[in-house]
Amino acid sequence: MCHQTVSLIARHLEAIGIPTLCMGSALDIMEAGKAPRAVFTDYPLGHTTGMPGDPGDQYAVTRAGLEAFETIREPGTILKLDRAWTLDPDWKADTLDDSKGDQRSPRDETPRYQLEEDRIAAEGA
Repeated sequence: MCHQTVSLIARHLEAIGIPTLCMGSALDIMEAGKAPRAVFTDYPLGHTTGMPGDPGDQYAVTRAGLEAFETIREPGTILKLDRAWTLDPDWKADTLDDSKGDQRSPRDETPRYQLEEDRIAAEGA
């Protein structure tokens, strides 16, 4: 599910008194989603809560997430964990390689819809 959708749901749950926490590893998407509270791990996508085969790392990331319920006081705060992906130190090089022609749209607050029917339903047109 799109992090922006998760953030929207989190904001709704917070508004009715249910504390939430979003965890992710795509900082620009997390910033655009504006979750009530969030934890960012600078790991490859799909590994938000720790390195595979490393229960110590998984525990530390998960514990930091749980502690964020007590430490994050300002809505919209993203706690950026100071952790390093040690399985492949060059993992970002491939991700950030401009020669591969990144075709993604810039991240902004413009709503995007998969289908025209989705736009109509969302905008009430």
